[in-house]
Amino acid sequence: MTQKALIYCRVSSKKQLKGDGLGSQEHRCRAYARSKAYQVEGVFPDDVSGAGDFMQRPGMVALLAYLEARVDTNYVVVFDDLKRFARDTIFHWKLRHALSAFDARPECLNFNFEDSPEGEFMETIAAAQGQLERKQNRRQTLQKMKARLEKGFYVFPAPVGYRYDKCKHGGKVLVKDEPFASILTEAFEGYATGRFQTKAEVCRFLEGFPEFPKTRHGTVTNQKAHDLLTRVVYSGHIEHEDWGVSLRKANHEPLVSYETHLKIQDRLKGRALAPARKGINREFPLVGFVTCSCGSPYRGSFSRGRHGKRFPYYVCQNKGCGHYGKSVKRATIEREF
Repeated sequence: MTQKALIYCRVSSKKQLKGDGLGSQEHRCRAYARSKAYQVEGVFPDDVSGAGDFMQRPGMVALLAYLEARVDTNYVVVFDDLKRFARDTIFHWKLRHALSAFDARPECLNFNFEDSPEGEFMETIAAAQGQLERKQNRRQTLQKMKARLEKGFYVFPAPVGYRYDKCKHGGKVLVKDEPFASILTEAFEGYATGRFQTKAEVCRFLEGFPEFPKTRHGTVTNQKAHDLLTRVVYSGHIEHEDWGVSLRKANHEPLVSYETHLKIQDRLKGRALAPARKGINREFPLVGFVTCSCGSPYRGSFSRGRHGKRFPYYVCQNKGCGHYGKSVKRATIEREF
């Protein structure tokens, strides 16, 4: 009977899908199968790392399920390089045992599997070498990322509000991504000045923009708002305590000033200004929207006339400001606004 075969191909990430890595592997494996007169029944591709649990690879999970559904057939599993199999010694042997449980035989284009003590030893050495190379590559990548971070360049996936663009000094740098950048600037400044009293109000504000990223339910969660409000990268600074990279000015343009970022952190930690009086927004809807020339938000207050009539005003209450205590008629400032 013709020997039946399955082909397994893998690249390390989705970025590598842009090339022809999977296609080249499949071509080589099919050529190998033809030379052996194998009948190829299926191809199982993956685009995830070779490290870790192979049961986290959809392609390998599908291959094992295929074998389990056809336990009466003995298959050959063909792959082009031992590194495609697993780049972790422990999981290499776990995967070998999983295939053996279904009487499937692995065959590699550049490695000969031998059922002997010497063959097992050489296979272990080859798997360990793959694991060593993977860990060395990871170490080198992290070292390069740390060095670039120390120079003031953000090196992680671009946060919402930014995208990566080419830098004249080499590599890539964060640049503003509109309209998300302007939306977040307004959200951050609104929370810092008290226009938004809670994170929930920030969420509602962000949900008002159809283009802003949301959950599948069309909402922005409190945790998402908290993550956005606490990220120092939006103030044009970077740091990474785990890598020993202290806080420093970054090379990208900020969405808000570092002072605004600190105000936000104070509010999140409970060191905010006194909460607005109940009903204040109904009488003075521009509280949090308008500021004095000193940058402090106007407060709303009433002045009582001789006959007990109340007159609404917006007032600067920053004692360090030259306009401290001076009032502006509510009708005037709302008309100009």
